[in-house]
Amino acid sequence: MVQSKIIEIKNILKRYPGAVVAFSGGVDSTLLLKLTIDVLKNNVVAVTAVSPIQPKRDIIYAKKLAKSLGVKHICLRTRELANPRFISNAKNRCYLCKLQLFKQIKSIAAKFGFSVLEGSNKSDLSDHRPGLRALRKLKVLSPFIEVGLTKQEIRLTARKLQLPNWNKPSMACLASRIPYGEKIDKKILERIDRAENYLRRLDLSQIRVRDHFPVARIEVYTAEFNFILDNSKRIVRYFKRLGYESVVLDLAGYQTASYNK
Repeated sequence: MVQSKIIEIKNILKRYPGAVVAFSGGVDSTLLLKLTIDVLKNNVVAVTAVSPIQPKRDIIYAKKLAKSLGVKHICLRTRELANPRFISNAKNRCYLCKLQLFKQIKSIAAKFGFSVLEGSNKSDLSDHRPGLRALRKLKVLSPFIEVGLTKQEIRLTARKLQLPNWNKPSMACLASRIPYGEKIDKKILERIDRAENYLRRLDLSQIRVRDHFPVARIEVYTAEFNFILDNSKRIVRYFKRLGYESVVLDLAGYQTASYNK
């Protein structure tokens, strides 16, 4: 079943003379990039957004991964924080971000005469994803959605192909840690990035630091609650250095898009 979907994706890719792939370094975009390279060879360009809303560790990882795949890689500086509508942090924030990003990516693709591909999958359709509306508006191609490939099937295929990030935790931009209506600025994004980087050094599997400044709300899997509690003193000490006055553990555990619940 999964293999037939992969064959279908490759047949879709054969329609295009070349492709520009939106590449975050996550498992979805990595698998799409790998399949695209397999089919279109040298007629592939990977584009990674570089911005204060992107965790620095993810940008560094994407650069290393693109190099290992031997693909032409463009790091595209985006300017979401120059958009007053974006920094106001309304519920259409993701739509505005994707619209701006993919307009830039489409401009790059036009120079090559290539199509634009991105890695959203069938599982994304059951979540709150306003960015998908922007993709449809710009007619960006989503092969995984077209064939009905799910997140689980992506991970299984990535593992089979020995992609190093097949089990990498799901990624999201740092702005998603800020409650709707709270203004987004670089200082807040950097604070969140540093807090999450600290927790990642403790080898937690999935992390979100929701910023309710001066309160930090930590989300991890419930199975890792004891680890957080055992290390609570040093976590609180570090978070207070970042300016937080209180640090709380969300007893509901990690949730995707928790501000949309």
